[in-house]
Formats: sequence, structure tokens, C-alpha cells
Amino acid sequence: MPAPERWFEDFRPGEVTEFGDHAMTQEEIVGFAARYDPQPFHTDPAAAAAGPFGGLIASGWNTASVMMRLMVDHFIPRNASLGSPGLDELRWLRPVRPGDRLRVRVTVLDTTPSRSKPDRGVVRTRMDTLNQRDEMVMSVKAAALYRRRPPPPSS
Repeated sequence: MPAPERWFEDFRPGEVTEFGDHAMTQEEIVGFAARYDPQPFHTDPAAAAAGPFGGLIASGWNTASVMMRLMVDHFIPRNASLGSPGLDELRWLRPVRPGDRLRVRVTVLDTTPSRSKPDRGVVRTRMDTLNQRDEMVMSVKAAALYRRRPPPPSS
């Protein structure tokens, strides 16, 4: 289900949107880590049990990837998205474990029309990823570029 159509002008500072429900499985955690972050506490349940987290945990990059997928599915409008110039303040706050269910809460921090390209603007957000206990497991601030609403056709 794609995110609803929106333009730069439709984002309001202070608005909060919450969405998603992604169940983290051991298979997903181990598979992602085996490919991208092969540390024993992400890939080997036995080694992880004796490790610093007392059990298997997801790579932070796995958590970030789940957050991004939820953003694309529920928040980022395909009609207006022009990508992102970057992220700030990425924090992994709690381990994500098999069986955790993740969702995302997005707060629009501010919106700034582009001075050099009048067809677009920047929307800055804070994205918090929460588990089923309402514990924040990850937070990040991001800037995204969105197209401005086109003028109505001339009659």
C-alpha cells in the first residue's frame, strides 16, 4: 500500500504520524547480519547468549532498514519524493530481539522552501522506531526533499 499523495506544502511542523507493525524474526536478523554485519551477537544465537547482550540482537542497520521500509510504505509520498541529502543524530537506543514488533513515529520538525530551486522544499523530521512495549529502540533526524504542488492548469 503506497503512502498517500502529498506535496511539500502538505507537511506541517509539529504533526506526528505513527504507523507500521513489523515482526522481527530470528531468520531475518541472522540473514541480514550474515550478509551485512556478521558479528556473532547478530549471527550466532549460542555465541550471542554468552555475549554482551545476553542473546541474539538485530544489527542497528537491520533496524534502520526496517524503519526505511515502513517510511516508504506509509509516509513518503511517491508523487513528490526527491530523496534525502542526509541523516543526523542516528541513535540505537535499545537492542532489537527476535519477536520484537517495530513501528515508526514521525514528527515533522520544520519545512523550508528551497531558495535555489522553487519547485521543491526540505522537510526535516525526527523518526523514532518503537517496539511493542513502546520503548524507543532507534531515533534519527532526517532531511528529505519534496516537490512543491504544481500550479493548477491554465484554462
